[in-house]
Amino acid sequence: MAAYKTRLKAFEDTLNNNKIDLKTLRKLCFNGCPFEHGHRSTCWKILLNYLPLDVSKWKETLDKQRSLYIHFVHEMIVEPGTKASAGSQVDDHPLNPNPDSNWGAFFKDNDMLLQIDKDCRRLCPDLFFFQKATEFPCKEIIHADSRVETLRKRVEHCVLHSETLQVDRFGKSNGMNEILGPIYYTFASDPRNEWKEFAEADSFFCFTNLMAEIRDIFIKTLDLDAECGIGSMMTKFSHKLKDKDEFLYNRIRELDLKPQYYAFRWLTLLLSQEFPLPDVLRIWDSLFADEHRFDFLICICCAMLMILREEIINEDFPSVMKLVQNFHSSKTDLQLVLSKAVDIR
Repeated sequence: MAAYKTRLKAFEDTLNNNKIDLKTLRKLCFNGCPFEHGHRSTCWKILLNYLPLDVSKWKETLDKQRSLYIHFVHEMIVEPGTKASAGSQVDDHPLNPNPDSNWGAFFKDNDMLLQIDKDCRRLCPDLFFFQKATEFPCKEIIHADSRVETLRKRVEHCVLHSETLQVDRFGKSNGMNEILGPIYYTFASDPRNEWKEFAEADSFFCFTNLMAEIRDIFIKTLDLDAECGIGSMMTKFSHKLKDKDEFLYNRIRELDLKPQYYAFRWLTLLLSQEFPLPDVLRIWDSLFADEHRFDFLICICCAMLMILREEIINEDFPSVMKLVQNFHSSKTDLQLVLSKAVDIR
């Protein structure tokens, strides 16, 4: 308890300065951000380049970005909803071939809206947080509900026109909800109401900044690229494992257990599906704090395999495949994984 209070004070001292010492903050966050007083929420905003290091500029930055988000909501949701409602006028109809038809744009969005809706519904279904209504619903949409086609109604219409989702070759949708979910959860759980109220807007910009860093691994055309994309990530992962445990590496090759079968999900979703949410938040503290955060992600993935070393060496392909695709079933302590990853690094 004394050690924890010392760490908490170190965070408070660092965050209460007029200018944040990024090196100190990274070091503190790498070992885990405390949830108290919204420290994790604040630290993630800094580490994801949303808040500047100059604390005096925070209010100006937040006001500007949150205002911009309101503009985005109006432009991308309220206005299209208004046009969709107007689409029932005599001069426009669902079969109108005019490229400027309101209905044309409406139908064009169907697949995307349906995918977003399904992704949101299957995000952490066992957690009540993601099933309950937000404490701070978007005012712009609420005020517009009486005169526009709401997103809920549009999704209901989508079901009539789009029965299937486009999935990738591994049988899953793009998984961006798994990246956004922990960020939104962290910001919306901030104990400070004045920060919690704008969790949606802040999450949008932090998610955008994070995706700017990892977008290459979501681009299919780069999958086989040796320099970038998920193919490159999996190659680095294999090389790291070979360097740290060549015997295990050779055993995995002998089993023909390709990284595409399991590491694809580990790397693209930043391990968000391999651990319960509290553990994911702790892992992301380290990933966001590390200057070479995706190199550390590879170290964590190698640590996971090395912890399962005995089973991988002694079991057959089906058993090992089941094990690596369901790492959470091993009930391995997260601290053991992180300590091993630090050793590997």
